[in-house]
Amino acid sequence: MRFKTDLKNIRTFSKLTAALNSLEKIAWVRLDDDTVRFTVIPDTGSQVWASLSVDLIFDNYHLQSAEANNTINLELPLGPLQRALKSAANSNHANLRLTKRDGIPMLSMTIHTITKEAAGGGGRSSTYDPDDPFAAETSDIFQQESLELTMKREREKVITQDIPVRVLHPDTVETIMQPKVREPDVHIQLPPLLQLKAISDRFTKLALTAAASASAGRSGGAANANPKLELSANMHGSLRLRLVTDTLDITSVWDGLDNPELDPSQLAVPLDEHPSTRFRLAGADKWATVRVDGKDWSRVLSVGRLEGRVIACFSDDHALILYVYVPHYDDASGEDCVTYYVSSYSS
Repeated sequence: MRFKTDLKNIRTFSKLTAALNSLEKIAWVRLDDDTVRFTVIPDTGSQVWASLSVDLIFDNYHLQSAEANNTINLELPLGPLQRALKSAANSNHANLRLTKRDGIPMLSMTIHTITKEAAGGGGRSSTYDPDDPFAAETSDIFQQESLELTMKREREKVITQDIPVRVLHPDTVETIMQPKVREPDVHIQLPPLLQLKAISDRFTKLALTAAASASAGRSGGAANANPKLELSANMHGSLRLRLVTDTLDITSVWDGLDNPELDPSQLAVPLDEHPSTRFRLAGADKWATVRVDGKDWSRVLSVGRLEGRVIACFSDDHALILYVYVPHYDDASGEDCVTYYVSSYSS
């Protein structure tokens, strides 16, 4: 079993790892000849299924195993990977390989950076000669310096970061099943996620503050640590975020968003029978709604740092699926998809 590759698009890889790490500390990684898959399934909260083409984050990719398509399955701690990628952010070259240290499987990241340092030796000197008629004029203006003082030497610095992993048996990984979700009632392109996150976080903070104030006024009361937000969308370009508590009812609405056209060849039912068609025909007052945990939703929205477009698919009162399309910065036509599954809480 062998795996070795150079790292490419370290900035994108680091942002993806940070987004995944905000949800869970462990990921299952599946490597094969064509794709890299990251799966994150917390005990509670949203799940992530990311399928990336190899050339998005890797270069000079070498993989070998006894499994079909040279598949290798790993259990990978995301925190150490995130720290290693941060160390590699300003490197001129970094590579990753599967190895062992004292019998323990490791992903070993070797990072090469070039540093500049002043060469040692040599100080300033002047040559003043009292018998030289020009000395008084030039000694303070044209002082001699050591050539070495102004020279810089480049030095390569090599850092190795070892990340402990577990190599998983294929049968174990096959039990990790992607959630089954019915055809969505509404699909809509979300506004910039960092903007949506800022407003969602403000709503969550208001809910926590209101709950804490109410709790303080009741003997033995406890504040609600997990405020829920209502997220709704229609098939006429509108998205609505709402917070409703005993003391608050606030709403933020985005209009003019895109409801992308569906590809009939990809649908399980004819387009005119699709739930989204019924919601479109019902008009702008027909909303699909999910209720999300405010804190979990904030962690989900951290994927906005990847700066890709995001399509949200609403199954009314059931689930929200986010398709985050990660652009290839060296290929304007290429993009990969990270999928988030967010369950809806009952009202």
